[in-house]
Amino acid sequence: MAETDILEAATAILGPRGLTRDPEIMESWLTDWRGVYTGAALALASPASTEEVCALVRYCAENNVPIVPQGGNSGMVGGATPDRSGQSILLSLRRMNAIRELDPAARQVVCEAGVVLQTLHEAAAQHDLRFPLTLGGKGSATVGGLISTNAGGTQVLRHGCMRSQVLGIEAVLADGSRFNALTALKKDNRGFDLKQLFIGSEGTLGIVTAATLRLLPAVADRAVLWAAVDDLQAARALLLHFETEAGSAMEGFEVLPAHSLSAVLAHVPGTRSPLAGDHPWHCLIELVADGRNAADLPDLASAALSSALRQGMVRDATIAANETQAEAFWLLRDSIAAAERALGPAVQHDISVAVDRMPDFVDHAAREIEQAHAGTRVIAFGHLGDGNVHLHVLAPEGAVHGDWQRGAGKLISAHVYEMVTGWGGSISAEHGIGQAKRDELSRLGDPVAIDLMRRVKQALDPGDILNPGKLVPLAPGLNNP
Repeated sequence: MAETDILEAATAILGPRGLTRDPEIMESWLTDWRGVYTGAALALASPASTEEVCALVRYCAENNVPIVPQGGNSGMVGGATPDRSGQSILLSLRRMNAIRELDPAARQVVCEAGVVLQTLHEAAAQHDLRFPLTLGGKGSATVGGLISTNAGGTQVLRHGCMRSQVLGIEAVLADGSRFNALTALKKDNRGFDLKQLFIGSEGTLGIVTAATLRLLPAVADRAVLWAAVDDLQAARALLLHFETEAGSAMEGFEVLPAHSLSAVLAHVPGTRSPLAGDHPWHCLIELVADGRNAADLPDLASAALSSALRQGMVRDATIAANETQAEAFWLLRDSIAAAERALGPAVQHDISVAVDRMPDFVDHAAREIEQAHAGTRVIAFGHLGDGNVHLHVLAPEGAVHGDWQRGAGKLISAHVYEMVTGWGGSISAEHGIGQAKRDELSRLGDPVAIDLMRRVKQALDPGDILNPGKLVPLAPGLNNP
C-alpha cells in the first residue's frame, strides 16, 4: 500500500494531533537512550484513547504495517527503536496519561500507559499512599514501558519487580481487539492468568494501554545509610546483617565501586562523597517505616549500624542527617549510568545470578574479561540484594565510540553472557531483551523455552506486526498467518 494512503488513513483515525512526520519532533524518538540504535519510521502516532489504539492497530494489521510501541524511550536494549526500513509506525502513548481512578480504600490505582512514574508517585502521595517501584529514570519512564519490560529498580528487594505491582491490565491485541482485565480480584481461577503474558513481553504480544496497580501506605520515615567495605564479599555479609537486624524495614541495598563514585563526583556538579578518604566499595542502604513504627526507626538504624561497626564489617559509615542528605546519597547512585556513559565507550550488561553467588561471579568475571580483552576495565554496581548487578566493561583508551561497541564490544558481551549462563544466571535481569540481546537469547536460552515463546508470539501476532525483530523473532516459516 502507498505511504500516502497509510498516512491518510492513520490521520483519519487519530486526527491531526495524533500523527506527525515532522523530522524535528520524531528525531529524538528514533534513537535509543544509549545512542546505540537509530531507526526510521513512516510516522509517529500518538493516540488519545484505547479506542483510537484499537482502530489504528486494526488498520495496520489489515494492511501489514508494522507498529513499534514506545514509552519514555529510556530503555537500555533498543526495545523501542524501529529498524532502518522506515516502513513502521512508531506508536507513542504519551497522550494517554490519565489516572482514571485512584481508590485510597482499596489501595489501587487505574492509570493509562502514558502516565509517567514520577506523576504516579505524586498522585499516590496526595492520598498518603505510594507506588512501591522507583528508578533513576522516574521522570521519563511510563507505566506502559515499565509493564512491557517488567522493570525492576531499587525497591525490588522488598517489593518485587513491576510484575508484582500489576493487579490488572488493559491491552490491544495484534488484530485490534481489546483485552480488558483491569478488575483486580484476590482469587480468580478462570484458567490462564492472561495478563501475565503482556508483562515483560516488550510490546510483541499486545500494546498495554492501561493497568490497575497496587499502592501501599506512605512511608512515614526512612533512614538512609552509606557504608564503605573492602569488597563485595563484605557487602554481602553486611546485607545479611541488615536483613537480620532490620527485618522487613530494609527496602534497598545498593553497591557501587570507587570508580563509579568518582565518575559521578566528576560528572554531577555539587556532589560530594558521603565519607572521607578512599574506599574500594560502597553500600547504600535504606530502611523505612510506616506511621506505627516511625518512632523506632532511628534507633533501629543506629543499632544495626553500630553492631556492624563493632564487628568490623565496615570501614566507615554514616547515616543521612536529614531528607536533603538522604536524597543526595541516592543521587550518587542514580547518576552512575549517565556518569559512566560520559567517560567514553562501554558495553553494559544487566545480569543476575543467585544472590549468594554474585560477589564471586563479579570477581571471576572481572578477572577473566580484563585478562582476555587487553585494556578493558570491568565495573559492577547495582542491586546486590536481589542478585542483579550492572556489569559495565569500559573500552581501552582511544577506542572509537560506536565502532568499538560493534566490534570488540560485541565479542566481550558474548563472553559475559556465556559466563552468566554457565553460572546459572540470566542475561537480562530487569532491562529486557529488545534487539540488543535477541540473538544472544536465541543462542544461549533454553531451546524449549524459546520455542514456547515463539509459539505464543505466533498465536497472538501471526503477522508479526507488533514490535517485529525484538525479544524472540518468529522462527523461519512462521511469519505468515
